[in-house]
Amino acid sequence: MDALPAILALIAIVLYLSSAVAVTRALARREVPARGPLLGLLSLALLLHGVVMHELLVQPGGLHFGFFTIAVLHAWLLALLALLVNVYRPVQGIYLVVMPLVAFELSAGVIGHERSPVLHQLTTAMQSHILLSLLAYSLLSIAALQAILVSWQESALRRHRRGLLLALPALQTMEKMLFELIAIGFILLSLAIGTGFVVLDNLLAQHVAHKTLFSLMAWLVFACLLAGRHWRGWRGRTAVRFTLAGFLLLLVGFVGSKFVLELVLARAS
Repeated sequence: MDALPAILALIAIVLYLSSAVAVTRALARREVPARGPLLGLLSLALLLHGVVMHELLVQPGGLHFGFFTIAVLHAWLLALLALLVNVYRPVQGIYLVVMPLVAFELSAGVIGHERSPVLHQLTTAMQSHILLSLLAYSLLSIAALQAILVSWQESALRRHRRGLLLALPALQTMEKMLFELIAIGFILLSLAIGTGFVVLDNLLAQHVAHKTLFSLMAWLVFACLLAGRHWRGWRGRTAVRFTLAGFLLLLVGFVGSKFVLELVLARAS
């Protein structure tokens, strides 16, 4: 990577971490974190991050979806979704869990990226499938982080601790947002799995079998959660456990499989 994108990545990382620090300092002073300045800070960070992402993703021979490139792309989508969530409703508390993760993924992606990536010819349909899968994974990542916040919020309410509550809306609103994120993520995951059957010759081939299996298991978990919410009114800890279980299945299938294929087996061969 050239010096300029690396510098832009460093500035973006500082801005991401600064937003988390700003929320932490506001809560320490028992104040509601300022929403506007945080949105401005994140907008600038996303712009710089986008330049870096373009540098890694777009290659002369096509798009490069390597492990570290996907980390940078996933981090950008996470930050974007966190910003959009806060445009929709003031949930500044989500920055506490999202931004350190985004900064870590961006830094890991920049440090570990391949200098001369081996590009595989991907059709437009295949590229669309990969991007759709990434969007579904990113949205359900945000849902998992939202579930963690809901769990913390419930604990804070039980213990009468006001701190984090200053950066979050009412618990009912948080749970409603959680299920909105899960519902949209579930639709995208369904589309990603569906397009996979169309664009891939064999979804049970050796290099994608584990990803397919774990994705289908995650799909079932989220389907059960949404059905339980609709028919049984599931909420609270039940919703948190199902959300985290579904996301962990996706994490193992999506990230774990790619890590083993590209970094473990490739280096061992």
